[in-house]
Amino acid sequence: MNTDKAKGTWLQVKGKLREKWGKLTDDELDQMEGKWEQVSGLIQQRYGEAKEKVEEELTRFRSGLDDSMADRQTPPPRPL
Repeated sequence: MNTDKAKGTWLQVKGKLREKWGKLTDDELDQMEGKWEQVSGLIQQRYGEAKEKVEEELTRFRSGLDDSMADRQTPPPRPL
């Protein structure tokens, strides 16, 4: 996959993350680009949620992304 396509995919993912978890900033997500463990930690910190709960939510979130991206024939985000 070329770099432009990968960046475009992350922009889509970042937008969806912000829709679900609005306390995350674009700058923070830009720094974490594709690093799901860091995204999980930030969500835990911002929302005061348990690690297990956040990871379950992120798994469901990423599953939904996989479905919507498959329609566009775009590779899904990297696993945790």
